[in-house]
Amino acid sequence: MFDTICDTVPMDSRMPARARRLDILRRVLDGTIYDGLPYQFHEERNGAGEYVPLRMRRPSVRYGLCRVVVEDSVALLFSNAHFPAVECADDRLAAILGDVIDETRLNETMIDAAIRGSVGSVAILMRVLKNRVFFSVLDSQYLTPQWDPSAPDTLCRLTETYKVKGSDLSAQGYGDADDSAYYWFQRSWDDDTETWFLPWLVNDEFARPVVDDARTVSHGLGFVPIVWIKNLPGGDGTDGACTFRAAIETSIEIDYQLSQAGRGLKYSSDPTLLIKEPAVSDSEIVKGAGNALVVSEKGDAKLLEIGGTACEAVISYVRTLREFALESVHGNRANADRLTAAQSGRALELMNQGLIWLADNLRIAYGDGGVLALMKMVVRASGRIPLKVFGEDVGVLDPAARISLRWPRWYPLSADDRMKEAQAISMLANAGQISREAGVKALAAANGIADVAAELDAIDQDF
Repeated sequence: MFDTICDTVPMDSRMPARARRLDILRRVLDGTIYDGLPYQFHEERNGAGEYVPLRMRRPSVRYGLCRVVVEDSVALLFSNAHFPAVECADDRLAAILGDVIDETRLNETMIDAAIRGSVGSVAILMRVLKNRVFFSVLDSQYLTPQWDPSAPDTLCRLTETYKVKGSDLSAQGYGDADDSAYYWFQRSWDDDTETWFLPWLVNDEFARPVVDDARTVSHGLGFVPIVWIKNLPGGDGTDGACTFRAAIETSIEIDYQLSQAGRGLKYSSDPTLLIKEPAVSDSEIVKGAGNALVVSEKGDAKLLEIGGTACEAVISYVRTLREFALESVHGNRANADRLTAAQSGRALELMNQGLIWLADNLRIAYGDGGVLALMKMVVRASGRIPLKVFGEDVGVLDPAARISLRWPRWYPLSADDRMKEAQAISMLANAGQISREAGVKALAAANGIADVAAELDAIDQDF
């Protein structure tokens, strides 16, 4: 069924095959994968009276299982209580990078990036405008990365190419564009410049890109200011594996089964009347519970109803499909109805172990390969451009400093858990097996301590 629906998605032979593959996965994520089907689900016959098969109808019920899995995993990854803190031996550098995260609202950017990147990959652009740092997310569908041959993990160039209508170009200030025509739009980034090109007609086979000097800017950072993130291990050299690919077929089956069940319930609410001749004429029939239907001695009349057994079977089947789909993509299969009391953080982790495994893998891609890479870019940029954070100059930051991330717990501890953990850390510190600093670090995330050094100073002042 998925392949049949994919055939309704427009294909452009001039674009790379990965662009169409990412477009299909994005449509699944956004819930627009059925938009190419020509009929609504209730349209059983076309204008010529011919029967419309189910594969040509858009389901009337859409569960959105793939989107649920993605949003659940991203919530565990970058929600307000799960965003990592920057750690560094240089306390000042760690504090500055923490302020950068707060000022740029990086957690919101990373949530957007992780959701968009669930199809396989995503890019994050860093810009420095008026000495301030800004981050923005770029869809990877129309991006083509080029890697440094001597450093395969380093971008040497990134090119963006896609089609755009002339009317959209006119709205952006291109006065000579034909509103009814289609143009190629292209821009690229290298280690010194963000280069824009003048749009050219799609049908002009002999046209060549011409640099748009008015819009081209030199960032002068000495590196490509973009982080390319591959979603999950696997995929190809450009894109990682899709988060929800294994559940797409089952999700489509769920949508159609629920749509059919809804259709059956509608028929049950308005059953078909069957009259066996000889009976009354059509003009005398008034269907309804308050009207009696009188037929002849040899006649008969029945209401053709659909029993509730079939609907129950569909619901049971859908629940089984949901379990299989969530298991295949490590989604959250916990049922809130089974929680009769408050659970400890460890109990919640065991109950949602599959989802935690998924989020743990995403931490590698979007944590080390995303947040940490962006922080290193900020440090490198400070050597080229004077940066300001919250209006204060930060000076030149040390590019050789070792930066790491400290992730919080997956689930908050209960009061009993916190008491037991505090007792264990106190015993270890008193026995000399860990330092006070290590103990405070262990308790920092659970107690909202952002600056461990400042907390140690406050403890010394109390005593």
